[in-house]
Amino acid sequence: MGPVLIGALLMAALFLGWLSGERPRDSPQDVPYSSFLQAVDQGAIESVAISPEALTWRESPASGAGAFRAVRIPGMDEAALVLELHDAGVEITGERASEGWGVMLVWLLPLAMLGFLWFWVIRGMAGGGRAAALNFGSSHPRIWDRSTALVTFEDVAGVDEAVTELREVADFLRNKERYTRLGARIPKGVLLVGPTGTGKTLLARATAGEAGVPFFTISGAEFVEMFVGVGAARVRDLFRQARERAPCIVFIDEIDGLGKARAGVGSPTGNDEREQTLNQLLIEMDGFDATVGVIIMAATNRPDLLDPALQRPGRFDRQVVVDRPDLKGREAILRIHARQVHLAPDVDLRVVAARTPGFAGAQLANVINEAALLAVRTGAEQVSMQNLDEAIDRVMAGLERTSRALIPREQEIVAHHEMGHALVGMLLPRADPVHKVSIVPRGATALGVTIQTPLHDRYLLTESGQ
Repeated sequence: MGPVLIGALLMAALFLGWLSGERPRDSPQDVPYSSFLQAVDQGAIESVAISPEALTWRESPASGAGAFRAVRIPGMDEAALVLELHDAGVEITGERASEGWGVMLVWLLPLAMLGFLWFWVIRGMAGGGRAAALNFGSSHPRIWDRSTALVTFEDVAGVDEAVTELREVADFLRNKERYTRLGARIPKGVLLVGPTGTGKTLLARATAGEAGVPFFTISGAEFVEMFVGVGAARVRDLFRQARERAPCIVFIDEIDGLGKARAGVGSPTGNDEREQTLNQLLIEMDGFDATVGVIIMAATNRPDLLDPALQRPGRFDRQVVVDRPDLKGREAILRIHARQVHLAPDVDLRVVAARTPGFAGAQLANVINEAALLAVRTGAEQVSMQNLDEAIDRVMAGLERTSRALIPREQEIVAHHEMGHALVGMLLPRADPVHKVSIVPRGATALGVTIQTPLHDRYLLTESGQ
């Protein structure tokens, strides 16, 4: 129902209201009030209708049988005139005040405003677009295909095991007959699990780019609305679009927003809309045939929140862990993000990788970008090792707070404190080498910092440090 149709309905309502208004069957002729007094004197009036605004009378057949109307004179007392008409046998009736356009607008204008308000509310909730009102149940995934910038496994580094798992999915989408001929069944769903910023979405896009198929991406939170049933309708619409464009990959980011474990019966924490949406997702994943070439991929950093039914075989058959990269992986990621950056000859990305233990891919990309911004700020033509070193400090400890001026006594206390960290780090036999000591305030709370660069990644720590 568009605005044109709403306007037409409102105009029709106004026209019907005007037609249904009470008015004489014969349109009376407007005449002066003196004509009415003259007709009374001549005894020519057969009937008269008195309203607050006018007098409408009909003359006898002998006088022409016409209908006339005269506007009443304000303040004039017509009681004697009415008695005279009564004595003459004239039929006298009264009329209510005319309910014309003013009264109709008083009633219809609020209704029209409510109608337009409802229309725009529905339009906004449905995401806009032509004839979008009442279009709750349509999902609006972002679609990447061959016409957009492709990402392949060449653009992914530091997660070699995950890439190996997903190459099989991409190969199935390219060579489906090779698997179906041997009776192999590709997993219906692949769940990417790992900390935030490790490249789960990038991996899903790279899988679609490697296979050369359309890539549907939507967030789990986009399914759930305040109206029960809308999320389930959007799930059905998403799978319908995917089947129409198969083979393809459907990627649901942050699926824990949709697939949280369902509450027990009578639980006060239950959510009917979310649970109904989850049920529809489970049904759709059970109902479609994986051989048609639709692969469901999802990402989460909280797998413990997911409903067990979502992770059983036949739905998300395969879980791929996307963890933070090791030293070699961090160096490879830095090289990918440094492709378009002009690096100075003194830059050693392996040293940068060693200085960033525990960094995820997104943080490493931020280090390269911050270093480039620092080089531009100083007017340099290339990104130097000093720029990268400063960028790491900014990402790890925050911005320098040069405006936070410490008095000499406070500076002395901070210097003794940080020097204690540095001396202990240098004297312990198996401690990481001290890289930098600073008493420049950083971030919200740090008044100084001591940075140690590990020689290699550690996954176990013993009491002796061996």
